[in-house]
Amino acid sequence: MATEAPPPRSGTETDHVPASPTTEQFVEVQEGAEFGELRRTYRSFAFPLTLAFIAWYLLYVLLSNYAGDFMGTKLFGNVNVALVLGLGQFATTFLIAWLYSRHAANRLDPKAEAIKHRMEADA
Repeated sequence: MATEAPPPRSGTETDHVPASPTTEQFVEVQEGAEFGELRRTYRSFAFPLTLAFIAWYLLYVLLSNYAGDFMGTKLFGNVNVALVLGLGQFATTFLIAWLYSRHAANRLDPKAEAIKHRMEADA
């Protein structure tokens, strides 16, 4: 349920609450070059890694379905290729999350903060 009421204030009445930008200001920033650069920076990281991970996952699924003998090959003890590749899926997931966290902190967040501060100052 949507409401037009402002959010409750915390603290004292002397706290400075930045004014909210208007819809027109949001549209103007969204159409600007700086926001476009932020979007390109995000996409240049997220899309290739997403496609690579989907390809890696599909390779694992296809090998599991159509190369049973290969996947059942024992590497040492009771550890086979399927187990190693399956655990590799988990490792890859955590690696991508860690890489994205670093990428966002170093490249995305500073640009987003600059846009946010400029919008709050103009509001």
